[in-house]
Amino acid sequence: MGTFCSVVKFENLQELKRLCHWGPIIALGVIAICSTMAMIDSVLWYWPLHTTGGSVNFIMLINWTVMILYNYFNAMFVGPGFVPLGWKPENSQDSVYLQYCKVCQAYKAPRSHHCRKCNRCVMKMDHHCPWINNCCGYQNHASFTLFLLLAPLGCIHAAFIFVMTMYTQLYNRLSFGWNTVKIDMSAARRDPLPIIPFGLAAFAATLFALGLALGTTIAVGMLFFIQAKDRIQYYQLDEVFVFPYDMGSRWKNFKQVFTWSGVPEGDGLDWPIREGCHQYSLTIEQLKQKADKRVRSVRYKVIEDYSGTCCPLNRGIKTFFTSPCTEEPRIRLQKGEFILATRGLRYWLYGDKILDDSVLEGVSRIRGWFPRNCVEKCPCDAETDQAPEGEKKNR
Repeated sequence: MGTFCSVVKFENLQELKRLCHWGPIIALGVIAICSTMAMIDSVLWYWPLHTTGGSVNFIMLINWTVMILYNYFNAMFVGPGFVPLGWKPENSQDSVYLQYCKVCQAYKAPRSHHCRKCNRCVMKMDHHCPWINNCCGYQNHASFTLFLLLAPLGCIHAAFIFVMTMYTQLYNRLSFGWNTVKIDMSAARRDPLPIIPFGLAAFAATLFALGLALGTTIAVGMLFFIQAKDRIQYYQLDEVFVFPYDMGSRWKNFKQVFTWSGVPEGDGLDWPIREGCHQYSLTIEQLKQKADKRVRSVRYKVIEDYSGTCCPLNRGIKTFFTSPCTEEPRIRLQKGEFILATRGLRYWLYGDKILDDSVLEGVSRIRGWFPRNCVEKCPCDAETDQAPEGEKKNR
């Protein structure tokens, strides 16, 4: 009993709240439907357990499900690891190379970013994933990547079971006009016949599960491809930037994330760097990018109120259907306010609300997306040719 209480701590029970989100609910629902239907179809109508192949197939289905769920829950509950509150570099002089987070009251360690969803600075932050309702970062990078790899493989196996189940069960009932096709269907002849006949409900459920499996294979496979690629982008500042944490070979980079113990190398704060680079080369580059973004930002004045809804109907059909597909917030606007836009799409802009000195104290930055037709450029900025990042290429 004492061992159980030491494992199930109050903090761990609090993490269960992450399941109460649309992302985990949909993800676990898809896993449950695909795995359950694959096992039912295989045992009842395609490959019975009393055969050697059927037993191996059933064990493989269970294996896929267990491995997918293990890595999924690891990515969700282990989490990315957070920079300690109040953290500062050992050498106080190095603080000039780092950004300071007012929310965490700490300096941002190299490769870390502040997540507005988690409200903490995340070590080696990649992104906040709604499907696990957590960030992908230092501690759960390996589990998250394995989940993205195993989910499509398991869905491909399940999709094969669904297709073969429908084909074998409907072979003698429907005429496809394939008179010249000779296929050995001896494996489909069950003796004795299945306990439950393959009726309309079973066909509909199998077809639905097939659609989920194929959709998951495509969507999650694309996510895995994106995750495996180098997605780091830099501004064109007329300088050659060398990523300091690239060890020069894929194998060395791989070993930093995937280890036999399951614990990634390092502590998430200090990182091995390639020869010729500085420990804070990336943070110095980020400071340059931040300064460059301030120069490129454009000041706008709000000319119409905006309620902050995700897809506003009263702002036009094009604005409604081109709402940014992101969990980044929308900000409420009132006529007469000023916004500093840093990036934008064709019908939307992203920026910071310029607050008065009377309300600035004790208030964090208010930033997010808002419709472009709610604002107009200030006269002083309209004379310049600069546009928010992403605006030109999205026209």
